[in-house]
Amino acid sequence: MFDEREVISGILAGHRNAFASLVSQYERLVFTVVNRLIDEKDETEDVCQEVFIKIFNGLGRFQFEAKLSTWVARIAYMTTINHVRKNKGKRYHPYPANVENYHFTADNPEKVTIHKDMSVYVNELIAQMPKQYQTVITLFHLKEFNLKEIQDITGMPEGTVKNYLFRSRQLLKEKLNVYLKNEER
Repeated sequence: MFDEREVISGILAGHRNAFASLVSQYERLVFTVVNRLIDEKDETEDVCQEVFIKIFNGLGRFQFEAKLSTWVARIAYMTTINHVRKNKGKRYHPYPANVENYHFTADNPEKVTIHKDMSVYVNELIAQMPKQYQTVITLFHLKEFNLKEIQDITGMPEGTVKNYLFRSRQLLKEKLNVYLKNEER
């Protein structure tokens, strides 16, 4: 079992295996948060490394006021947001101006019918959403953070988190209804 206090104490005492344990415990969480905001594999890996460097350097300041996973996810989220903002002119546009009125683009019906594996299709649908929706729905449903923890991670007000979660669920529901109707034919 992963004991946060023991691992952090070990890291602060200089035990290399302790940090490897922390990385092993949270690498999927960090990758998921980063990958939802950055599409390019090499950049995702670079940002993930930067996140773990920040975690290592900041562990002495961690006060156990929140869960370690929330703190790690917050660092991953903020590091990624800063990376995206710094490279804004490249190819990212993670925050569309009119996010409240976002709708999926129409898919080619042939493309939709190719998606036999529902989980793959759902992940593809999530990837088409605005980055805020992707982040919130991933943290809530896939990583099982509660609304307060998502608020702490993203810095968004709880009402905004609820709104994005509601809207992202609605978008998924609409798209999945179309998909299921096509499958029935």
